[in-house]
Order: sequence, then C-alpha cells, then structure tokens
Amino acid sequence: QVHLVESGGGSVQAGGSLRLSCAASGVTSSNYVMGWFRQAPGKEREFVADITWGGGGVYYSDSVKGRFSISRGNAKNTVYLQMNSLKPEDTAVYYCGASYSESDYDPTPYAYGMDHWGKGTLVTVSS
Repeated sequence: QVHLVESGGGSVQAGGSLRLSCAASGVTSSNYVMGWFRQAPGKEREFVADITWGGGGVYYSDSVKGRFSISRGNAKNTVYLQMNSLKPEDTAVYYCGASYSESDYDPTPYAYGMDHWGKGTLVTVSS
C-alpha cells in the first residue's frame, strides 16, 4: 500500500515563499510519477504540477507556471514543491499524489488525477 505524507504547509503573506515536501512509502519501485494538486474552500480539487520518476518531464498548471517549481529528491520517493510569489488565491489544501508510470518524459496524463493520495497540508496566503 502506497502511503504519502505531506509537510511544509503554513501561513505566509502575499509575495512570500513556502516549500512543500511529500514522502512516499510502500512503493516497490521508483517508477512513480508524483505531483501536487490543491483544493480551495468551496472549489474542486485542481492540478498544480507533476513530475516523472526521473525528473525527465515536468508539467505545471498555467496558474502557477513561473512561480512554483517541482522537483524530486535523490531517493526518488520524495517530491518537493517550491512556491514563490505566493498570492491569496493560492490558499488551499495541497495534496500529494502518485501513480505508477514507467515513462520519464510525459507526466501530462496524470494531471487528470492519480492513484494514491496524501491527506493534504494547508497553505494560507494573506494579503
């Protein structure tokens, strides 16, 4: 059973930065695409960014492109989301997701959803 645990959420003023982390356990190989989604109050969960198992492919939503950066840890079972120039509209619960994938070049199909989810970490951006 794949288990994902997020950390790094918190409160920050607009223009500030936060770094989210997600660690996966229970994976039998490193071939997992991992990514971040978020859900704001009263809204549906939306895609933020994802990355292939080796970092060969990354994909961002238009709303965060140029401000957020996704990366994998050396152990490949971790994923990070560096969030800069935060805006109040970035306020949401951020969820880490993972899906098995042997592809190391195209993470875009997983923007529609993933097989495994963490419980989320809250990010609050005040104006």
